[in-house]
Amino acid sequence: MILNRGATTCLWTKVGPKPYPNAMTSPEPLDQVVLSSRKDSARAWFSDLQDRIIAEFEQLEDEARPPLYSGQPGRFERTPWKRGATGEDLGGGVMALMKGRLFEKVGVHVSCVYGTFTPEFASSIPGADRSGGRFWASGISLIAHMTSPRVPAVHMNTRMLVTADTWFGGGADLTPLLETQRVGPTADSEEFHAAMKRACEGRRGPDYPAFRKHCDEYFHLPHRNEPRGVGGIFYDRYNSGDWDEDFGFTRDVGMSFLEAYPRIVRRRMEEAWTPEERDEQLIRRGRYVEFNLLYDRGTTFGLKTGGNVASILSSMPPLVKWP
Repeated sequence: MILNRGATTCLWTKVGPKPYPNAMTSPEPLDQVVLSSRKDSARAWFSDLQDRIIAEFEQLEDEARPPLYSGQPGRFERTPWKRGATGEDLGGGVMALMKGRLFEKVGVHVSCVYGTFTPEFASSIPGADRSGGRFWASGISLIAHMTSPRVPAVHMNTRMLVTADTWFGGGADLTPLLETQRVGPTADSEEFHAAMKRACEGRRGPDYPAFRKHCDEYFHLPHRNEPRGVGGIFYDRYNSGDWDEDFGFTRDVGMSFLEAYPRIVRRRMEEAWTPEERDEQLIRRGRYVEFNLLYDRGTTFGLKTGGNVASILSSMPPLVKWP
């Protein structure tokens, strides 16, 4: 599957969690005209969602005011990029990054990449053995680190991948930085989980309990035996046999995120914080760095295969502290 880590679309191998009951069915080969239309629809949706999120986040920047937030409201800087250095058309994307007064650092990136795997790598990707190693992948990825320690960090990504098989993956997870927000249900975690549950229940096929469990298992730091955050949903290699429903579900995940997270930000952004809470935030951010560099398969793949380093590492928080 793919993971759009930063603006670089990364591919996950067959090694992973047990398949969901309706994951990766094997439909008959698609007509190329139909497949091309589906690729265009997915790529256009990811770009549209990027625009919607950017507009909403810039509106939140405008709403953040002194004395808690100083300076001018931030604005996203969009940077197009191309994959490969030989002049061959291998796709690319648009990296959108903002360093503002409310969003200390946030990236909202889209990509569409394609080409041919090496024979060794193709053997580990579903369907690549039947596509001659050829692949196509598109997606969106977002990671937000907030100035206020009282506003949770968040991650969201959705993507589509095509070899001889076609599937979707993605999800969203919330990471409160204060212990008081991490223990037990809070208004923030309940709203976020409810939004992800609605996205699953609005379509035929998505298994919310399985997706939530997968999220908890994946975003876990084994060396500390603790979760990265309070979870959300996470799904991969998802193909129920009904592409329209699967694509609709992936769109619903993006829209549910866009509805829920800004409400959480608005609820928390006017709360004053203490220097001690800021220190706690910076220390907890260290866990985010540890997970992404030690365990995140998308980050590892991107760094080992000549990906766009700036976009891959844009997931890193701007300031971190280890005690």
